[in-house]
Amino acid sequence: MNMDKDKLIEGFSKLEKKQKIDWINSEFMARPNLSEMVESFWHPDLKKQKVFDEFSENTITNFYFPFGVAPNFLINNRVYCIPMVIEESSVVAAASKAAKFWLSRGGFHTEVRSVEKVGTIYFRYPGAASALKNFFENYSETLTLEASELSANMEERGGGIIDINLIDMNESEANLYKIEVTFNTCNAMGANFINSILECFTEKFKQDVNTGRVLQEGNYPVEIIMSILSNYTPNCSVRAWVECDVDELGEFPGGMSAEVFAEKFLMATKIAQIDPYRATTHNKGIMNGIDSVVMATGNDFRAVEACAHTYASRKGTYSSLSRAEVANGLFKFELEIPMSLGTVGGLTSLHPMAKYSLELLGSPSSDELMQIVATVGLAQNFSAIRSLITTGIQKGHMKMHLLNILKSLGASEDETLRAVDYFKEHKVSFKGVRSFLSERRSYQ
Repeated sequence: MNMDKDKLIEGFSKLEKKQKIDWINSEFMARPNLSEMVESFWHPDLKKQKVFDEFSENTITNFYFPFGVAPNFLINNRVYCIPMVIEESSVVAAASKAAKFWLSRGGFHTEVRSVEKVGTIYFRYPGAASALKNFFENYSETLTLEASELSANMEERGGGIIDINLIDMNESEANLYKIEVTFNTCNAMGANFINSILECFTEKFKQDVNTGRVLQEGNYPVEIIMSILSNYTPNCSVRAWVECDVDELGEFPGGMSAEVFAEKFLMATKIAQIDPYRATTHNKGIMNGIDSVVMATGNDFRAVEACAHTYASRKGTYSSLSRAEVANGLFKFELEIPMSLGTVGGLTSLHPMAKYSLELLGSPSSDELMQIVATVGLAQNFSAIRSLITTGIQKGHMKMHLLNILKSLGASEDETLRAVDYFKEHKVSFKGVRSFLSERRSYQ
C-alpha cells in the first residue's frame, strides 16, 4: 500500500490552535486566506472561545447551527417557548404550526412513565452457573456497601442504586454473564456517576471471586470483559399525547373534512407501524424535533437517537414510535419513547446557550425536560403526517427551502423579496428560481 507519509504528523494535539490550522492548510488545502476564514468563526470573547475549545479535542474553530424557538406550546396547561437547534428551517416551522393547531384544542398532555437508567458489567465465568447464581442472591448488598462513598451525594438528592441483578447469557455465548444495575440519577444524565459505580463494582467482584472468598467449587477465575452504562433505557420513558373530538379537528386544505383527515391519519400511522421503509422516515421526523431540543439544552442527542431506534425495534421489526386511534368520536395521537436527559452537569451547565435554553424553559427538572422534548417530537410528527395526507410534504418544505436556494444563487435583498412574493403562487425548484433570477437580471 502506498502511503503519503508527508501528511502524517506526531504530537498534533500539543500544537497551538493556529499551528494546527496552518498545518492543515499546508497539507490538505490549497485555498488562499483559508486561515482567516476558519478564524472568523472564533468567538470574539476569547474567554468564551476557550470554553468552546475545551469541549472537545483538537478544536480549531466553531461550527455554527441556527438557534430558533417555537412559541405557543401548551403542555399540561403551561405555555412554553421552546429552543430548537437545527439547520432545517421547516422543522421549527412545522413544530410551531402544530403548537398553534393544538393550542385551541387542549394542548399537549404528558407523563413520565419511569426514570430508571441501566449500567452493565459483562464477564466470563467457566464454573457452575448454579453456584454463581446462589452466591449472587446475597452479594448485591456487598456491592452496594462498597460503592457507598461514591453514591452518597446522589442518595442525598433522592437517587442512587435501585437494583442489582445477575443475567445468565450462556444461551447466546458460553460462560458469558452480565451484572445489570439500575439507577436513579435525579436531574443528572448520570453517565459519569454510573460508570464510576460500575468500575467500583467490577474491582470488588473480581477480587472476591478470584481470591476464592466467594465460590468454593474450585479455582475458576472471573474474566471481566467490560463495564459501561447502557444508552438503552426502556424504563426511563415518557409519554406525550393530544386528543380532541374528530369534528373539532376542523377542515383541511382542499376541503378535506375532519372525518376523512382522521381516517387517512390513522392509515398513515398504521403504515409506519407495519412497514420499516416508512417507519424509518416517520421516526426520523420525530427525531428532527427531539434532537433539536436535546442539542439546545446541551444533552447527548446521539444517545437519545440510539435509544429511540432500539426501542422502535424491540418487537423484532423496526416500527413507528407513535400511534393514533379514533374511539367513540375521539381522535387521539400519542408518542411513547425512552430517553435519558439531564438538567445539571455536563454541557448543561458549561455551554452558555445550553444554560440559556434551560432558563427559557423555566429551569425544568429532568422529568419535565423529558416531557417537553417528547412533546416537540409528537408535534413534529403530527405536522409531517398532516402535510403528507393533505398538500404533500414538498410544498411547505420547498417554500422554506427557497431562501437557501436564493442565497446559493447570490440573490440580492430586492431579488429575494420579489422571489418570495412570486413563489407564493408558483412551484419552487432550483431550476425555477434560477430562471426567475435570470429573467429579472436580463431586464436590468
